[in-house]
Amino acid sequence: MSHVIRMHPHLPHVSLNSDGKPHPLVNMLTGVTLVTGVAALVLGFIVAEHLSAVILGLMALFVGLYVQMISATREERVLIVTGLVAAFVGAGLGFAHGGFSI
Repeated sequence: MSHVIRMHPHLPHVSLNSDGKPHPLVNMLTGVTLVTGVAALVLGFIVAEHLSAVILGLMALFVGLYVQMISATREERVLIVTGLVAAFVGAGLGFAHGGFSI
C-alpha cells in the first residue's frame, strides 16, 4: 500500500504555451489585455474616473481583438476574452458616466 501514497505531490505546471512553442509577444499582449481590461473595469465603477475608464477600455479592446486573431493556444484565448469582457464593461460604464467629456 505504500506505493499508492506519494510523498511529494506533483503540482500542475501552469503555462500559456500548451503547444510547446514559446509565444513571448502574444503572452505579453495577453497580459496587457487582461490587466488593462480589469483596470478599466475597476475605474468604470468610479464616476470621477470615466475618462480613464473609456481610454483604458478602448485600448484593451483594440489590443485584445488583435491578439485574439494571432493567439495560438486555448489558455491565451481564455485570458484574452476575460480581458475583453472586462474592458467592454469598463468602457461602457465610463461612457455611461460621461465618456470623453472632461
